[in-house]
Amino acid sequence: MIVSSQVKRNSVHTIFLFLFLQLTFGQTVTVLTADSQMPIPGVTLVNHIKSKTIITDSNGQASLSLFNAKEIIYFKDFLYEEEHFTKSEIVNKQGIVYLMLKVEGLDQIVISASKFEQRKRDIPQTIVNVNAKDIALSNPQTSADLLENIGNIYIQKSQLGGGSPMIRGFSTNRLLIAVDGVRMNNAIFRGGNLQNVIAIDPFSIQHTEVTLGAGSVVYGSDAIGGVMSFYTKKPQFSETDALDFSATALTRFASANTETTGHLDFNLGYKKWAFLTSVSYTDFDDLRMGSHGPDDYLRPEYVTRQNGEDVIVANPNPKVQSPTGYDQLNFMQKVRYKSSDDLDFDLGLYYSTTSEFSRYDRLLRYRGDELRSAEWNYGPQEWFMGNFTLTKLSSRSNLYDKIQTTLAYQNFKESREDRDFQSAIRAVRAESVDAISFNLDLEKTLNPKTSLFYGLEYLHNTVHSDGYDTNIETNQNSVSLTRYPDGSTWQSVAAYASLKHKPNSKFVFQSGLRFNQVIAKADFTANNVFLNLPFDDAEVNTGALTGTVGITWSPSDVIQWKLNASTAFRAPNIDDIGKVFDSEPGAVVVPNKDLKAEYAYSGELGLKLNFEHKVIIDLATYYTFLDNALIRRDYELNGETEMVYNGELSTIQAIQNASKAWIYGFEAGIDINFTKQLKLRSQYNVIGGTEDNNGVEEPVRHVAPNFGRTHLVWKKNSVLFDAFVVYNSTLDFNQMAPSETAKDYIYALDADGNPYAPSWYTLNFRTQYQYNDQLSVTASLENITDQRYRPYSSGITAAGRNFILALKYTL
Repeated sequence: MIVSSQVKRNSVHTIFLFLFLQLTFGQTVTVLTADSQMPIPGVTLVNHIKSKTIITDSNGQASLSLFNAKEIIYFKDFLYEEEHFTKSEIVNKQGIVYLMLKVEGLDQIVISASKFEQRKRDIPQTIVNVNAKDIALSNPQTSADLLENIGNIYIQKSQLGGGSPMIRGFSTNRLLIAVDGVRMNNAIFRGGNLQNVIAIDPFSIQHTEVTLGAGSVVYGSDAIGGVMSFYTKKPQFSETDALDFSATALTRFASANTETTGHLDFNLGYKKWAFLTSVSYTDFDDLRMGSHGPDDYLRPEYVTRQNGEDVIVANPNPKVQSPTGYDQLNFMQKVRYKSSDDLDFDLGLYYSTTSEFSRYDRLLRYRGDELRSAEWNYGPQEWFMGNFTLTKLSSRSNLYDKIQTTLAYQNFKESREDRDFQSAIRAVRAESVDAISFNLDLEKTLNPKTSLFYGLEYLHNTVHSDGYDTNIETNQNSVSLTRYPDGSTWQSVAAYASLKHKPNSKFVFQSGLRFNQVIAKADFTANNVFLNLPFDDAEVNTGALTGTVGITWSPSDVIQWKLNASTAFRAPNIDDIGKVFDSEPGAVVVPNKDLKAEYAYSGELGLKLNFEHKVIIDLATYYTFLDNALIRRDYELNGETEMVYNGELSTIQAIQNASKAWIYGFEAGIDINFTKQLKLRSQYNVIGGTEDNNGVEEPVRHVAPNFGRTHLVWKKNSVLFDAFVVYNSTLDFNQMAPSETAKDYIYALDADGNPYAPSWYTLNFRTQYQYNDQLSVTASLENITDQRYRPYSSGITAAGRNFILALKYTL
């Protein structure tokens, strides 16, 4: 009896304890994202008659003490689908509510347009972006592949270690790259294809924003065709006094180039200090192309060195592009200190390096019946950045509500080594750039309807260049012409201001102005031993005033119009005024000191139709006029039109303000949400353009063929399936720029024997499975039908059928 009585008492205590815990627990709700299960701050909880309201805190939590047990509570946030539950239902859910991102999701918040957070729908320009979740699904091998997956950006590759974006008919030094708000473009960014974007580790990226069209008001020179802004992961603080530790490990394999990748990052979070470390290593073997397509792309033979002699040997597998393999290491260390709720300090250290890798397109050239080059390699491409940012909030200052100061130092290293077939002389050119930047950006709310963004910027680049020839038989070096004048400098000083006025919820007006002064200096004395230029130095000192004005108008929930007009510029850099290199077989580019800035004048009209988030149609058309275009043209040097360069009689060329260009296009995107689980997304881009060549209009080099991609995505619980097709139209011989048709060795030949870029498509499938909170698996089968294709202007054929498998573990 005593035992029985004791058991009863314990049971009663247990029941009361359970009810007490239920009551206590039921007084608090935690709101999490449905996909990543991260807390959502700022969610509004409101009852049906809106007499009771509370907002979740930084931990996504809110008290439910205001609400009755049977009262319906609505969870509202403009980024997430609305949900509603009774208080009792929330208790039954153990106090946790999950919200699903809307179709547009976090894409509605952008930073790149003004360097401060704004709603995407308020920006009159077209901005596309991708977050860490999308990056994990697309599983890109490089950041260039990440950009290509967005759907609005075309990627050119001269080699496997490459990736040069094309946006709205512009490329290379007419596009700007920024990492955590710091400009990556430097004084030797060239007009030829650039691979600097691959230095950014896709595993370290939190989200990427791409501004389609001019961005000179905020970013200055080079931002003519677009701005690619990469924002890397930030260290996370602990919400308690205890250490908050988290880590992610990932490994990946791809069959087309036998890729093996390893990645590790971990976060140490304290109350006021946080540390994030990220490291990635990737090894690529030679890339295998597809089986069905033009034979022109096959690699039937290549050069190897045997017994001290260059020998052309048959390729045992002509679908394997040899040599193309390389490896890459990326490292990032971040430190964050929160002095108070309104003062943050951030330090970022970034380092990337590759092995030596072949410039594959140069190895495809023939001289007569023999391959022209025995070797043509890029040396290790290295990039280092140290970035210190101070962010201060103030509600009392008359000058700002938020101020951000960024001081950064970058060092870039690159080199080139080439040697002709059966030649003993290897030409070596090595460059490095030291780049210092200072940015001061401020935001001020003038009144509830008007905000002001403004700032200052200073940039200083110093270029170091070395050149020598090595006799590979004697190992003797001899001084040679450098690619750039050693010790050259490039500086930029700028001030900008942008105003946003939102008189009501349907209309937004934005405008901005920027003034930039650019000074570049180069000394050709050392190179004149070889060139005999009619001048020993050059100086560019030019100012540029650019502006933008735009509106967004949303007359209803269904329709939104965007209209934007802007000017942009690119000031000559050291690559323009001082470079010496062989641009193509039989041509050499020499310096030109008489250069001025080129200007672009652009207009864009966009229309968005949103039918209750079931069908969303996004349309945009644009037009750009480029004046005083800096372009390579034939040139006279000391009255001569030809000179001997690297032992070959070559036509003399130089960068000149010798052209105008007209570029236009149309973009169409559609999202169809059949159900919450099944969605279709498609994007198509039409681009055209001509440029003036002494009164004759010719196609523009970086105008890509029409291209697009369509995805059918099904997601339920922990499983996602994505079936998609990528497609590209033909670019005929008469649609290609003369500089492209001259490179017939990288193109297929039509029935008349002329180079052209054939149309192509790929069928692809990928899936992602979230086994639990820690482990996820992503698998892809790309180019299922094993098509053999080469994207326009690329020197390397794309991957054939490619199986990709990635395993990710989060602690």
